[in-house]
Amino acid sequence: MKQLLLNHLICPRCLPAEHCLTLEEECTVGEDIDTGTLICTRHGCRFPIVDGVAMLTPQPLDNHSMDDPYETDAAVSAYLWGQYGDLLGEEQASTAYADWAALIQPQRGIALDAGAAVGRFTFELSTRCDLAVGIDTSLAFIRVARRLMQEGTITFWLKEEGLLHREVTITLPEHWRRQQVEFIVADALALPFPRNSSAIFSSLNLVDKVPSPLRHLQEMNRVTRRQNAQFLLSDPFSWSTTITPPAKWLGGTPTGRFAGKGVANIARLLTDSQGELTPVWQVTEPRSLWWTLRTHSNHYELIRSWYIRAHR
Repeated sequence: MKQLLLNHLICPRCLPAEHCLTLEEECTVGEDIDTGTLICTRHGCRFPIVDGVAMLTPQPLDNHSMDDPYETDAAVSAYLWGQYGDLLGEEQASTAYADWAALIQPQRGIALDAGAAVGRFTFELSTRCDLAVGIDTSLAFIRVARRLMQEGTITFWLKEEGLLHREVTITLPEHWRRQQVEFIVADALALPFPRNSSAIFSSLNLVDKVPSPLRHLQEMNRVTRRQNAQFLLSDPFSWSTTITPPAKWLGGTPTGRFAGKGVANIARLLTDSQGELTPVWQVTEPRSLWWTLRTHSNHYELIRSWYIRAHR
């Protein structure tokens, strides 16, 4: 973890109270903290830094295992291809992440990328802010993203068919400012950042993957500035009862507070002067982009994500 990030962190376990973290037992390599413990100044909550990765979830991550689909080599490979496939010149790859990045205006301050996965959009944000921080609960994803941050390149295996694979190498563009990027393991429902601290916030294809979508938006609203802030949200709205019950969905139901389409309900939340996400956001007309995930050379998943741009 970059030492410069330390001054921006708070204890996620003490929210809604915001208590600073101090660093103990650290071992540094240049400007990076390789190992150490982040400790809450108020209640002594402890969060480890292991191999440069800060573990800042409210609960310990002892349960990471191969049973988690986002911790497998197959998931890492699929998301590397899905996010960086256009850099490889792959025929079926999408330019969605570059297209979404083009919607963000350069701005001084910190950008937070929730659900960063293997880091593509965080790197894109590095050219538009002073520091871009990618956030994900997947340790495997964050480790790969940090390797890209440190080395600028990565070689991995793509499944072709059955037991057949081919080796490919991703090399990041030189204009991405890797020295202004960091990745941490953290929870989008309990962000380890103080209120009014973020100039840019992105949530790409995440809101239907969290146990409480409304809580995620409330956390976004807490950490973003009350003025001079940008927010970009995209999602395919693939609501699933295995993740959260329909009563907590922000769309996809015929009745209730969030009946109808999720993209319209989120736009309404952002612009409601009496709602949970004040001060109100100015929202552009929702649009959509198609992007692709790859299982193997003969199997691709084409996904349509609706997106909302907002500022205040």
